[in-house]
Amino acid sequence: MDHTPKLLLEAAARIRQLAQNGLVYSEIEYDRERYGEILALSHRIVALVRDGGASETAIAALFPLETNYVTPKVDVRAAVFNARGEILLVQEKADGRWALPGGWADVGYTPCEVARKEVKEETGYDAEPLRLLAVDDQKTHPYPPALHYAYKLFILCRLTGGSPRAAFDTLGCGFFAEDALPPLSEERNLESQIRRMFRHYHNPGLPPTCD
Repeated sequence: MDHTPKLLLEAAARIRQLAQNGLVYSEIEYDRERYGEILALSHRIVALVRDGGASETAIAALFPLETNYVTPKVDVRAAVFNARGEILLVQEKADGRWALPGGWADVGYTPCEVARKEVKEETGYDAEPLRLLAVDDQKTHPYPPALHYAYKLFILCRLTGGSPRAAFDTLGCGFFAEDALPPLSEERNLESQIRRMFRHYHNPGLPPTCD
């Protein structure tokens, strides 16, 4: 497997963070010009990696200038099990593959509130968040190349009601046994992480993991 695209995107993300932080905190115009040039170079790297040369302007639009210190994005995923010990997954419209309900954290919501909201919006089920199972740094796991640097929070939830339905960004949902997992949307979660959720479900005393 060629890891070059992933390594280039990780390098571009770090360059972008340093450049944007420089633009936020530097009061010297000369330095601000140089930070602007460095930021543009980070966009060029991403443009070259993505689709063999996507528009640098389009890439820049994905990363609006921050007015404060640049930090990782937070992705919250809910691990919901039914009475048979099967895990709830949603089928993503983006790639037709399956993932734990979840997404980017919303401002004004706690992680548990995000988990509850995402489960309801994406599946129609009601779920009660119980406890944090894992905090994964995306760079320490074999994810495909990604534009954003992200932390992933996995929260165990108890199914409390509701009925299944599709959402605007999903094709449907279903419960799956550990030995019958469907093709996974690896931009969102990996098989190793899903299996770790099963281990926590079967062993409630396991402590949460953190990269």
